[in-house]
Amino acid sequence: MMANEEYPKIYLYRRLVQAKLFIDAHYADNIDLSNIADEAYFSKFHFIRRFKNIYRKTPHQYLIFVRIEKARELLKANVPVSEVCYAVGFESLSSFSHLFKRVVGLAPSAYLTQQQVIKAQIIESPLTFVPACFAEKYGWLEK
Repeated sequence: MMANEEYPKIYLYRRLVQAKLFIDAHYADNIDLSNIADEAYFSKFHFIRRFKNIYRKTPHQYLIFVRIEKARELLKANVPVSEVCYAVGFESLSSFSHLFKRVVGLAPSAYLTQQQVIKAQIIESPLTFVPACFAEKYGWLEK
């Protein structure tokens, strides 16, 4: 009898995970709430409530989170800001820049510059980015 009580919860959870995986796979596409809710076989409003209950973000907030994280990865890889904007699913450079700055705290161009500076510092003096105890253990520090 206990298995019958748990089955619906597991089934509903799997549908929500399926929707999350859909967002993860299609973040760069022009997807909206209807697409995502359809993927989980829920009505839009029921889906929003259930998704937020599990992931602590609405589906839209999660989509934005994924897009910004992917944008950060691309900027770290030295991809130009305009390419990043369209690669992660934004249609407007200004809305991307505004949202990126609100979430990350830096404009995308400033973030790109910051990442370039960090890479240059790593090349120039890599041991400053390694904990001293680790470097000492492996004999990397001069005595």
